[in-house]
Amino acid sequence: MSESLEAFQDRLCGRFGAKLLSAKLAVNQITAQVPPQHLVEICTALRDEPDFRFEQLVDLCGMDYSAYGQADWETEDTTSTGFSRGVASGAVRESRAMPARYAAVYQLLSVTRNRRLRLRCYAADDPPRLPSVVDVWASANWYEREAFDLFGILFEGHPDLRRLLTDYGFIGHPFRKDFPLEGNVEVRYDPDQKRVVYQPVTIKNRVLVPRVIRHDNRYEQSG
Repeated sequence: MSESLEAFQDRLCGRFGAKLLSAKLAVNQITAQVPPQHLVEICTALRDEPDFRFEQLVDLCGMDYSAYGQADWETEDTTSTGFSRGVASGAVRESRAMPARYAAVYQLLSVTRNRRLRLRCYAADDPPRLPSVVDVWASANWYEREAFDLFGILFEGHPDLRRLLTDYGFIGHPFRKDFPLEGNVEVRYDPDQKRVVYQPVTIKNRVLVPRVIRHDNRYEQSG
């Protein structure tokens, strides 16, 4: 019979003790919060020790927790003019306080034990910095480059921390919550220069408010 998640949670806490900030069970998965100074040590133990054997890093992603939990479009009832933060008073819910704005989330898989584990490590520095786990799992190479490109998280010890998805001259990190939705620059082909050029973005973002269109004689023009 396989070990229950509750038993695995207790064994995880017993092995690492105070080096784990927390280990919570929710939605049939354990999420362990790891401090940056113990990240590489804990990841190495999770990979190598027979009781864990997490051989694979399935995914690593960055997170931006600014305004986390805030829902300025949240309403429970419709109004006569539809859903809108402009017509539903008191709909704004305040954001939740998090240990830091940025974090990296690691999804681990143990093929030997047929078990998954999620690690979360907050980066409290500015700019955000975390130790690289490339030496623990080689797959972290591209994952950390992606998190650096999109969120601006610096992974110290990474052998080649370059952008991965955006252009060579791209400025900023597009998955940050404060990055403008329309971006800062756009590209076009200049027939005079016969090359692609950058220019300030011309698209202006606008807030879309749902409209209800119905046939109503109050709005029909008389012949």
